[in-house]
Amino acid sequence: MKNIFLILFILITSFGSSQQCNSVLTGKISDFHDNTTLENATIQIIGTNKITISDEQGNFEFKNLCKQTYKIEVSHIACKTKVVNIEVDGNTYKLISLEHHLEELSEVTVKAKEQTTTKTAQETLIKTDVLERYSSLSIGDALKEVPGVSSINTGNTIVKPMINGLHSSRILIMNNGVRQQDQEWGIEHAPNIDINNAGQISVIKGSGALAYGGDAVGGVVIINPSRTINIDTLYGRTILGGQTNGRGYNITTTLNKNYSSGWFTQVQASYKRNGDFKAPDYYLTNTGLDSKGFAGRFGKRNFESGFEVYYSYLDNEIGILGASHIGSVFDIERAINSGQPLLIRDFSYDINAPKQEITHHLAKANYYKRFQGFGKISVQYDYQYNQRLEFDVRIGDRRNIPAIDLTLQTHSFLADVNLDSNLDRKVKFGILGRYQNNFANPDTGVRRLIPDYDKYDFGAYITTEWKLKDNLILDGGLRYDYVHIDAKKFYLKSRWEERNYDQDFADIIIEEFPTQYLTNPIFNFHNISASAGVRIDLNDENRLLFNYSLASRPPNPSELFSDGLHHSAARIELGDIRFDKEVSNRLSLSHSYNTDRLRVLSEVFYNRINNFIYLRPFDFILTGRGPFPIWEYQQTDAELYGIDLTVIYDISDKIQFSNKSSLTKGYDVETDMALIDMPPFSTINQIRYTNSNWNNFSASLKSEWVFEQNEFPDFNFEVEDQLTEEMVLIDISTPPAAFNLIHFYSEATFDLSDKTKLNIGLGINNIFDQSYRNYLNRLRFFADDLGRNFTLQLQLNY
Repeated sequence: MKNIFLILFILITSFGSSQQCNSVLTGKISDFHDNTTLENATIQIIGTNKITISDEQGNFEFKNLCKQTYKIEVSHIACKTKVVNIEVDGNTYKLISLEHHLEELSEVTVKAKEQTTTKTAQETLIKTDVLERYSSLSIGDALKEVPGVSSINTGNTIVKPMINGLHSSRILIMNNGVRQQDQEWGIEHAPNIDINNAGQISVIKGSGALAYGGDAVGGVVIINPSRTINIDTLYGRTILGGQTNGRGYNITTTLNKNYSSGWFTQVQASYKRNGDFKAPDYYLTNTGLDSKGFAGRFGKRNFESGFEVYYSYLDNEIGILGASHIGSVFDIERAINSGQPLLIRDFSYDINAPKQEITHHLAKANYYKRFQGFGKISVQYDYQYNQRLEFDVRIGDRRNIPAIDLTLQTHSFLADVNLDSNLDRKVKFGILGRYQNNFANPDTGVRRLIPDYDKYDFGAYITTEWKLKDNLILDGGLRYDYVHIDAKKFYLKSRWEERNYDQDFADIIIEEFPTQYLTNPIFNFHNISASAGVRIDLNDENRLLFNYSLASRPPNPSELFSDGLHHSAARIELGDIRFDKEVSNRLSLSHSYNTDRLRVLSEVFYNRINNFIYLRPFDFILTGRGPFPIWEYQQTDAELYGIDLTVIYDISDKIQFSNKSSLTKGYDVETDMALIDMPPFSTINQIRYTNSNWNNFSASLKSEWVFEQNEFPDFNFEVEDQLTEEMVLIDISTPPAAFNLIHFYSEATFDLSDKTKLNIGLGINNIFDQSYRNYLNRLRFFADDLGRNFTLQLQLNY
């Protein structure tokens, strides 16, 4: 037995000594982006003490390696560390690439989060810490943090963003890479987006971001989710909020799971509930809100390739001020003269007609792949389902049947190529295909305001960015869009002849009925858009931006087809199928001055819009309940210009003063008359105290001063009162008086554990409970705006 063990030992040791560990592994470290070699990269064989450094040519070498698979770790300054498996079988050569331009490419770095989408357009970022304070409010409320951005409201829960005097279809909203399609053409149609899904918002004034669309006459709003990080981690956020006005409460929770391999997943859910809001002197009956939202995303994201699948759901039930329901124009006249709503009830959480119920589903899947020395290719498909129900005050069997029932479905496919191997000469181009179907339910018992239609879009663009010097950047772009609309619409014969359609469009009648025609309007629009700009860094403190943008926007379905009573707007609206596309030529100039203590940004613009479409009071029609207002879409040439100013001054390390002011003017060039619904001059001054030693305590006092709009069109009209035979003036044009509101906000953050923090925020809006009415609130005829409101928010980060 002893001899047998000896023989086995000799055989084993002989076999081991016969294994040749004399292989050589050589290779080169290069930049994935542009194939340049990387010097001083550290290469280590994991699990051994073998380590080397790449030479000037990026070469490295390991000797005396055995035949096996080695795990190699490669690292370099400003590069993400990379681990590769290399099988060594004799002398082996391996080319290993790292990305050395992550920051310039806005990839995976903390600093990259603050980079803007464009280089020469007027763009402002709203960061996560600011968005979190608006958890109980809306996207429209948060966007007003940007100078030049206001809102046109229907009450206080339907908040539609306005950029330099333009809104609705003129503002393009990108929600996590998907263009929002939720019947945004209506003034009383707010974006169906849960603000708690947003990690950062970018506001671009004008159409400088052609990759997203060429019809952004007013601007582009880009909503991005929080970034994924390639670290094995699990973290989340829960926000609880409450407010006295409306006795509202809200909760949102977000949970993230990330892996170092690039896999990630995120789920988010939110709920908001408000009852009747309150003006200083009375409750605003039937102004409650019930909102439920959910979003989820998962995928894998690495520098070289990745994919994402995303889904979001939002369900809103929104009450509309009960006093705004009118039977005739005399109700408007009585509301204006009474100074308070004609319907005031005790507080309630009930939401009755008039109201809106909106459901929005969004789903997308995208994939990208980087190619060494070339760039990045991305493809995406997305689908949206939007259902809008608008309930009027009705009686009998139709009490619970909506007066408007619209279902909008949208399918989109996008493909983009980003040639960024030369960071000084970037080029990006792409194509878009989209199909959209609108179905107007005929079972409402009311003539359909918007008809059934199919809409087809095709777009192609190219943009470029040239870095001529370290302080000089040029960019430009060109885009073509084709839009085809195929509709089926009924017209009353009386309306058809009244608008002279019988002379211009007799060929689109496909069927005749006793009192109406069934028509098939078909439209084809060819749109060209372009942009060009320059950014000049004069020195370390001064920067200039100049941009020209050309935008073309086809008329939306509401502008073309509206024909009937719009119940939630309490008026008859008339579109015009003769409308041509809008064409905008916008010039902008920005100057920023930055020092350690003072930061000043001034932005001026001029926007000439040919064939500008707007909605105005036009006439009235006699109904069974009396005269009812008619609002008509009209087309003219318009010009808008203005200035936005931001000043931030650090008085000391703890005290900061800031001012945001905005002035916008808009005129009808053909009549030299002011445009309707232009924002008045506004200025916001704030003093803020911070102390990091007091649990990051901060407190701010803000003055919001909105001037009276002194330039407005006179669309007042007179109606004869059949009872008194007197003419009654319906003053729907005169703006309300100026107002100045004072707000307070304070917050502090407490460490509950090493990984858990609690942020407590306390706010008081309209401290002095001032009564006021906003010119851009279309319910200003019926009631005051909100009174004092105490808010409390608890945010737990874990």
